[in-house]
Amino acid sequence: MTQLVVHGNRRSTDRTHLLARGGQQVPDISSLVPAEFGGTEAHEQQRHATISCVIPAYNEESTIADVLVSLLSQTRPPDVVHVVINNTDDDTPEIAGQFVGEHTRVVKGETYRTVVHVHDIGENPDKKVGALNYGYFVSRGHDYILGVDGDTTLDRRCVEWLEKEMVTDPRIGGLSAIYTFDKSKVHGAMARFLVAGQRAQFAGFNMDNLVRGRNMAVLGGQCSLFSVRALESVMYRHHQSAPWVRDSEVEDSKLSLQIKDAGFSTKISARARAFVGPMTTLRALHGQQVKWNFGGIDLLWPGQRGDSKGQPLHPNLRLRWYENISMVFNIGARMGFLLLLAAALSIDAFVFNPIWLIPPAVATLLNLRIALSMHDKSAVDIFYAVLVAPAELYMWVRMGHFVTAWVQFFARVEKDNWAAQAAAERGRGSAYVMPAVCAAATFLVLIFAWSQQSIGVQSAILSIGWPVLYLLTVLQTIFMLKKLVRRQRGFTV
Repeated sequence: MTQLVVHGNRRSTDRTHLLARGGQQVPDISSLVPAEFGGTEAHEQQRHATISCVIPAYNEESTIADVLVSLLSQTRPPDVVHVVINNTDDDTPEIAGQFVGEHTRVVKGETYRTVVHVHDIGENPDKKVGALNYGYFVSRGHDYILGVDGDTTLDRRCVEWLEKEMVTDPRIGGLSAIYTFDKSKVHGAMARFLVAGQRAQFAGFNMDNLVRGRNMAVLGGQCSLFSVRALESVMYRHHQSAPWVRDSEVEDSKLSLQIKDAGFSTKISARARAFVGPMTTLRALHGQQVKWNFGGIDLLWPGQRGDSKGQPLHPNLRLRWYENISMVFNIGARMGFLLLLAAALSIDAFVFNPIWLIPPAVATLLNLRIALSMHDKSAVDIFYAVLVAPAELYMWVRMGHFVTAWVQFFARVEKDNWAAQAAAERGRGSAYVMPAVCAAATFLVLIFAWSQQSIGVQSAILSIGWPVLYLLTVLQTIFMLKKLVRRQRGFTV
């Protein structure tokens, strides 16, 4: 049989067994087979896996030192760290430059050596994607590439657990850490509220992936370990010169789909954890969430748009469909209730029924269960869940991001969401107030239209509207109950 060999690529038939360096080794069943039964492959090569860490850095002067310290303090540090600085006008190169060179660390009697390199590639039109691809090219020859954002710090055993899981299952093409936020460095009431909301949002997302066979829809760029073999398979399969592509708002989601298409699995780690940089202002959160939502829509919506083709039936996008449908239910239930309540009160037709307390009670219990599943939960997380108002307010914020992204997609607005997010994080732009302005305008128009109707028409609207809202709320409550009672199998987020 003729083997297909692509220049620079490893063959799937290479007889090399990778071993994890960190901690106790996982026994290989092939080592138990007597030599006389092994055939020509009885003495296959075994060696330790090598890991190259790539950090794309854009104006990260306030966080890059903490990121590098967390990497060098790992129980299994990477073999090499490449800090790829792009489009930066702050002191990131000077701060990262203090770490350049070889670092030695001894863990349980084993010596680890990590070499840190800093590459300032200057103005780069491909931004983060260009920095990641640069990191890939300088990492060739290693078995795994660990992608870490310039504002993400790692739990001390993060790399160790990621490596062990990858080495013991060669079918995994990419493995994501469990993401959360370090709340100890957050100050101010608004920042604390937004971080609590983001912690709950990420916790729910991570738990959804963990209980679904640990299948990860998105290998987030914040902290994920990639098999170089999987990346090379993606490049060959999709005729790409580099793993990451610039024609998607969410380069990590696009690559995750391609890895899955190449026959590898995309997983979330059961134990490895990383602390990502939170958005501490409404402006910055809006820029980030709209970019994520828009990129997700671009991937799941059918049709060809430039070089990007929607894949609505892709297995990795099922959770995204669920999230979008769930958000439609949330918007419909909340907007419908407020409008019908205002309409009923205007003609003294509202009668309170205690049954309406069931949905918010179920939602509160679900939020509480998510908070209790957090690995580093605190009183703030518990209060956020049980006080109802904070979680409800954050949901309205998320609804604004969702609607903005869909409007931008259907309007075919040509907008650089990468640049918009960067500007928002620097405190520029006012797009984040537009959802609130549009919602207020919608209410005013509908209230005016309501006031122009006869009492008969108003009664007919209420007689139809309330039953429709009942049905919508019942369906939404059933979905929440299903998540509330499902087994979490001992996972913590």
